[in-house]
Amino acid sequence: MDREDGPRVPEQRAPQPGPAAGGGAGAGDPRGGPHGEHDGPRDARHGEYDGCPRGDLRFGVLGPVRAWRGGEPLPSGSPQQRALLAALLLRDGRTATAAELIDAIWGEEPPSQALAAVRTYASRLRKVLPPGVLVSESGGYAIRGRSDALDLNVAQELAAEAEKARVGGDRARARGLIDRSLGLWDGEPLASVPGPYAETQRARLEEWRLQLQETRLDLDLEYGHHAEAVSELTALTAAHPLRERLRELLMLALYRSGRQAEALAVYADTRRLLADELGVDPRPELARLQQRILRADAELARPVEEPSPAPAVSRPAQLPATVPDFTGRAAFVRELSDRLATAEGSVMAVSALAGIGGVGKTTLAVHVAHAARPRFPDGQLYVDLQGAGARAAEPETVLGAFLRALGTQDSAIPDTLDERAALYRSALAGRRVLVLLDNARDAAQVRPLLPGTEGCAALVTSRVRMVDLAGAHLVDLDVMSPEEALQLFTKIVGAERVRAEREAALDVVAACGFLPLAIRIAASRLAARRTWTVAVLAAKLADERRRLDELQAGDLAVKATFELGYGQLEPAQARAFRLLGLADGPDISLAAAAAVLDLPLHEAEDLLESLVDTSLLESAAAGRYRYHDLVRLYARACADRDEQPPSERDLALSRLLDFYLSTAARVYAIERPGDRLVDHLEPTTYAGLTFTDRHMALDWLYAEANCLLACARQATGGAGLRRAVDLLWAAKDLAESGANSKQYEAAAVAAREAARAAGDPRAEARARTTLTNVHLVAGRYDEADDEARTARALAVEVGDVAPVYWADNDRGIIALNQGRFAEAEEHLLSGREGSRADGNPPGEASALCNLSRLHLITGRPASAITLARHGIELYEHIGSELRLANGLYALGVALARAGRHAEALERFNEALYSFGKNRQRLWEGTTYFRIAETHLSARRPAIAAQHAEQALAHGCIGGDRMRGNVLTTLGQALNALGQRDRARACWCEALALYEQMNAPEAERVRGLLLPLAAA
Repeated sequence: MDREDGPRVPEQRAPQPGPAAGGGAGAGDPRGGPHGEHDGPRDARHGEYDGCPRGDLRFGVLGPVRAWRGGEPLPSGSPQQRALLAALLLRDGRTATAAELIDAIWGEEPPSQALAAVRTYASRLRKVLPPGVLVSESGGYAIRGRSDALDLNVAQELAAEAEKARVGGDRARARGLIDRSLGLWDGEPLASVPGPYAETQRARLEEWRLQLQETRLDLDLEYGHHAEAVSELTALTAAHPLRERLRELLMLALYRSGRQAEALAVYADTRRLLADELGVDPRPELARLQQRILRADAELARPVEEPSPAPAVSRPAQLPATVPDFTGRAAFVRELSDRLATAEGSVMAVSALAGIGGVGKTTLAVHVAHAARPRFPDGQLYVDLQGAGARAAEPETVLGAFLRALGTQDSAIPDTLDERAALYRSALAGRRVLVLLDNARDAAQVRPLLPGTEGCAALVTSRVRMVDLAGAHLVDLDVMSPEEALQLFTKIVGAERVRAEREAALDVVAACGFLPLAIRIAASRLAARRTWTVAVLAAKLADERRRLDELQAGDLAVKATFELGYGQLEPAQARAFRLLGLADGPDISLAAAAAVLDLPLHEAEDLLESLVDTSLLESAAAGRYRYHDLVRLYARACADRDEQPPSERDLALSRLLDFYLSTAARVYAIERPGDRLVDHLEPTTYAGLTFTDRHMALDWLYAEANCLLACARQATGGAGLRRAVDLLWAAKDLAESGANSKQYEAAAVAAREAARAAGDPRAEARARTTLTNVHLVAGRYDEADDEARTARALAVEVGDVAPVYWADNDRGIIALNQGRFAEAEEHLLSGREGSRADGNPPGEASALCNLSRLHLITGRPASAITLARHGIELYEHIGSELRLANGLYALGVALARAGRHAEALERFNEALYSFGKNRQRLWEGTTYFRIAETHLSARRPAIAAQHAEQALAHGCIGGDRMRGNVLTTLGQALNALGQRDRARACWCEALALYEQMNAPEAERVRGLLLPLAAA
């Protein structure tokens, strides 16, 4: 059956067969409002019945047959009475005769008093419904009123609108409408309604819902939502094993998620099942897809058709402002514009501009990009890759920013560079986006950032010629010609002034080395001083012999041009310019800048905006500022030369460190009330931000992550070492969330090495404590244990109590995971006592929850449950919502192992909600895994497989080892569903992970694979 044009249902307004159970979960009311099981029907459009107020009466058949008036449920009576109501509702206002109703309710064997029973049911309904709704005519009955009072009719209207949108090419709107239609379903249609008519209609409605869901999943794959689709498709194929279209979609989703072996295994499972059950081969479409996967057909990674952009999808417009006096470069503009024009008919257009700093690469690229905007209606992305600086932007960090700009939630952004690059290409698939990669270091930095899809294009600027960037159109940009240089100078200064002193003007542009940036700065200086002649400016340049020499010496030429602009600054501006350049972050917020300058916020803003006006500083976004990397280097040189006393440089960075530490400590305190860590942090003298809302606090932490970590790393080299280490400790959420783990680890390693070199055991102990957490999150238990053991010894040596019980708790977790149970109990009990002695309830609660898991593994389920509940009580007492989720998780694990599956799932779902709200994506994934385990133990393999897929999509605490656990559970669920080949693929991948780590779980997986090998 064609997935797009399902069969029409007779006698009613033809539902177009649709999705399976669970479809549209979370879509909600078509108008976006909330709903619940007893809150009235899903749609709430206003209507009017005879004698009935508008919007007062609603009916539902896409679930239990129900009626509401004014949002209050009405009694629907016995099953037979509901069968009568359903038969009338499904006739859409047409009259049903008594004979038809008897046949609908009882079929071929009605009771002797069937007619009397029908009349009784009708009479009871009439008493419940408003007057004029249930009418008697021609010996039968009908329900009259607005059609949109019935959820089925609303769903049909939405589906019809979706089909029109899809045919019209607006697949984004089509998907949204289908989602709204699916959101009206509330379980099995006509649930528990008896009779042959209800049974027939139930089957038709289920088929309609399944087809609708297939269509939506197809659209999901076009938009690159492969990981999410795998989870849903896994459940659907388990519920409908013979439905080949679902198998086809699952194969495609797995392949696009990088799971080729599993995709091929789905085909093998399907072929065997069809042969066993029906004696047939898979349909040709499925066989062709298998062959395309076998040969890794590149077209499979792209959407079947180019989808229209969704109205809600973000259309970034990140290009910096173009200069109004852009001059010359006509041949380059034409060449680059022609190249961008080829993007529509090719996989991707890439142009790479190379040249020395200050030659105008960015200005030219921005000008061309603005001119090309109509060709890229889905947006323009921009990033300064800081390739000339000491710390060029990491591709994974840039991809994170790009994905957010394209509308991806933080919780959906994966950890690794490869996964982010794949999601980035998927997000761009079918869209026409221009990407401007400014100031690149080399081709390796650029490659993951290229769109790679038809309709998109990339402009790259760099100091180096990217001969190793495959397929790139290379452009070498030299200095301006004398004519172009003079033209640019004239546009800024004014034709009248230049015309009178043409020779002097030529002297100026020559002194600038014909570099556009230098010319612009010199001309702007002259334009701001109406009393100067051009000859005065030329004489000034001529007098600065060293600067003239620098103007003619490659990159150093740019420094001289900056000197001209710097010399125009007022003292306060010059100080701000110098000091702000000292910070290592990619940009800086207004609040952080105010800390550096030790100024009130409004004064700092005035200074920064004035620097933006001089072009020495850029406004990255509202309230954020950045330097071009060469300007930053120049600003630092000025700070070294001009800042007096020199100690002010260190004081400025110290204030910045204080700002980040005090603010991060407040975020930590909001997230973890009662935690004594904030009392053990190094004192600060400069106050940070305060927050009245925990969501604002988290927003700040994640928005400032890159700058905060850069500050911590920078501060490890001086007197701020201890505060830098404590900043990492207070910002540990950045390691646990998975979003900034790589940068966090690099900063923690730098802090440890600096502390060791400085001979500071206190700082080293704390730095090792942060690294322990990093290794634990990644599942590197040996490395974690080494760090924790050394951290504890150093902390004991200097009497620093907090790292001692943190290390005890961490070592207990490590020993538990490595099967050293006696050691684990010793460490965890010590950690509990240390936390209690320090008056730190969250630390004690954490130890209790970990002890719960230990008791569980060592055969003490009753005490495991008690310990977890005790931990939860402590978390609840102090109001720690985030850590309460960990307690609920621990209790869920204990209950699940005790066989109390329903209670366990309740706790897991509570934990899942809290982890999601607190942006702990890795903990979300870990909880999905536990839910999958629980369903598998309860012999619900289809639901188990669905949740295991969610765990894979989110990632888990524990790195590759936990991924192996998830794959093992997924394989068990699939094997129970008869999908042996896909189960084998999952177990083979898990085995490879375990063998790489030399993990003992490998033996268990070999045992699972053995029967399949024999078969």
